[in-house]
Amino acid sequence: MEHVVVRSAPDGRPAAVIRGGREWTVGAEPVRWFERVNWWEAERRMPLGRSRVDVEVWRLQARLGRNENSALITMEVMRDGLGGGWRLRGTLADVA
Repeated sequence: MEHVVVRSAPDGRPAAVIRGGREWTVGAEPVRWFERVNWWEAERRMPLGRSRVDVEVWRLQARLGRNENSALITMEVMRDGLGGGWRLRGTLADVA
């Protein structure tokens, strides 16, 4: 998964994703959920005192830049529980 920078709104929701030097602005209400992860696939041991059982995932509808006429794409970003960074899980589809 690719590391990205997520800029948050004052309420904590993602407002923009910076990927490859380009800014994608969130253009619709983001959706958040939590997922269980198979931590043993990435780690030999679960980090002491840090549960990696759940990860935060956001599905975003975003457009390149601030152009209101730009098409929205759907992307999912996951928050890295250890460092607080973000990873792009995937770009799902183009939306009109």
